[in-house]
Amino acid sequence: MKKQMAISFAAMGVAACLTVGVFAAPKTKVDAAKIREYVKKLAGDEFEGRGTGQKGGDAAAEWIAKQFESFGLKPAGDKGTFFQEVPMVGVKTRAESTFALAPANGAEIPLKYADEIVTNNEAQDEKAEIDAPIVFVGFGITAPEYQWDDYKGVDLKGRVALLFVNEPESTDEKLFKGKALTYYGRWTYKFEETARHGAVATLIIHRTDLASYGWEVVRNSWGAERSYLRRDGTPKLEAASWIQLDVAKKLVGMAGLNLDELYKKAQTREFKPVELPVHLKAHLASDLRPFVSRNVVAKLEGSDAKLKEEAVLYTAHYDHFGIDPSLKGDQIYNGAVDNATGSGILLELARVWAKSPAPKRSILFAAVTAEEQGLLGSEYFGKHPSIPASKISLDLNYDALAPLGEPEEVEVSGAERTTFYPEVEAIAKEFKLAIKPDAQPGAGHYYRSDHFSLSRVGIPAFSISEGMKFKGHDTAWGEAQAKDYVDHNYHKVSDEFHENWNFRGLVKMTRFGFELGMKAANQPRLVEWHKGDEFEAARKASIVKALDRSVLFAGIPELKLVDFTPLIYPPLARQIRVSGDVKVRITVNESGAVSKAAVISGHPLLHQAVLDVVRQWKFATISESKDVEIVCTFALIDRSSGLGFGETFVEGPQHLITLGNVPMIQKIESKAAAR
Repeated sequence: MKKQMAISFAAMGVAACLTVGVFAAPKTKVDAAKIREYVKKLAGDEFEGRGTGQKGGDAAAEWIAKQFESFGLKPAGDKGTFFQEVPMVGVKTRAESTFALAPANGAEIPLKYADEIVTNNEAQDEKAEIDAPIVFVGFGITAPEYQWDDYKGVDLKGRVALLFVNEPESTDEKLFKGKALTYYGRWTYKFEETARHGAVATLIIHRTDLASYGWEVVRNSWGAERSYLRRDGTPKLEAASWIQLDVAKKLVGMAGLNLDELYKKAQTREFKPVELPVHLKAHLASDLRPFVSRNVVAKLEGSDAKLKEEAVLYTAHYDHFGIDPSLKGDQIYNGAVDNATGSGILLELARVWAKSPAPKRSILFAAVTAEEQGLLGSEYFGKHPSIPASKISLDLNYDALAPLGEPEEVEVSGAERTTFYPEVEAIAKEFKLAIKPDAQPGAGHYYRSDHFSLSRVGIPAFSISEGMKFKGHDTAWGEAQAKDYVDHNYHKVSDEFHENWNFRGLVKMTRFGFELGMKAANQPRLVEWHKGDEFEAARKASIVKALDRSVLFAGIPELKLVDFTPLIYPPLARQIRVSGDVKVRITVNESGAVSKAAVISGHPLLHQAVLDVVRQWKFATISESKDVEIVCTFALIDRSSGLGFGETFVEGPQHLITLGNVPMIQKIESKAAAR
């Protein structure tokens, strides 16, 4: 599910030149012929559309692993291999399944599967019988930060939720980020949230303008077998469904209501759920197929003794929709643009990095599975990363880059939310690439590709893709190619490799990503989210997870740290070389908040830095308030020491150490002294 992608096969130019260098001058040039080779191979019929849990998908994973190995990279998967096993279950709705709308008075209206409704049993049950009342819940959003609750206390247990995809219309940046779609508008959130509220089934109303894709995309994505991560106790729906807009209009019409009017009412905080005098009756039969798919993960070890424990991550999904035997004629979803192109770039990055001098931090490469099934491979990797998430500085993702020629714009939506954005701007300028704002902010592209899975566990992440302006063409031409691709090839068997594709742009995007990775891998501090960003809390949680809490609070088992802000070396103290211990006493109240904090001893220039941080810490609730003393050591280190500037370590029980580099002092001589 994506982004801006563009392709018009008739408009393709000649092939790009074979090799182009990068600004940082790696030992090996980025090779257009190599990228072409990778894309053509992955999009070929040999891999049968790279279906998740299908023979072709497994074969593609094996081939990618062999490429990583041939480059000389180290395996970073399970048990010393290149593979991370991802346990999954394939769920396919059987033909004998039936669906109907049953009004309190009147005849039932049967629904035609695929044409009017598509569904899957997320609960992974072979049989489900549903006869439950339908409740319209607007957009199905619970967002306390926006004072928004579409449920207003309604009990959805055993009921069916009816709702719109997307989110309330807004031009206010302080309400659902204005015109930009947040995660609250994504279909994945709708199913997650309604399941948390106890719904047995959910009906998402499809509107092309709200979804940003037509019904055919929904039908192709949901009509065949769909994969899920094996159950882990998270609430799931027995029928996670989409319905056609006309069906939704009939449904609310049975209650004497108008869908357009309900849509208007759902735009306000005052909206209240509407129980309809209509039941969903469904007999849902499913074929279940447990299987194991695989992420393919490789590593280039960093050169710095300490920083090599951290990493910059590159990702791209290699899966597509495989083979659909029910189709007449061509049955293979080759997925050439989506996403043999991103996988080709990932492989070329791996090849170039493997033959270049290693940066300070390590470099990870992850070709992930099951993106088309709901970002499942990247979700699993985010929950089970090769190294702790807190030590992954940045994820750079590639997904569906059309081989249209040389771009003059780049899209890096989400980069502006991180501390790395100034570097992104500077490198884009070097490449003569204008940074293109998201052309369709209302489509929520940030939440529709694998970088989002990494963001959810706190890792700063964004995708790199071309904008709409290409050399020799105006913006309107690029927009026309994007529309052509979405209308005629996106998630269709026609997404195939073409010999006349121009790979110059993919070379440029590879070089650009290499430069970004080099910068992030060598800079003193890890990339972070800007303060207040929606993923900042997840980043803090990942840091807490990485800290050895059993050591930090040894002897105080009732204290469980759940939200940790690391110490920051005060710039002035570092500049005048102040170091040493600060002892602080904190009081943790019953709610887990730090209600008091006082410095017992230490240099005054270090006091406030400690107090500002410890007051932000959060603990799990406890039976009674607790006083704790903590020692915070500030230590200056030489830049060549191999230790990471700005890092916080657990030295022992109730003892943290924060490192700062010894400031560089320039000797300035006057002209008179020089004479």
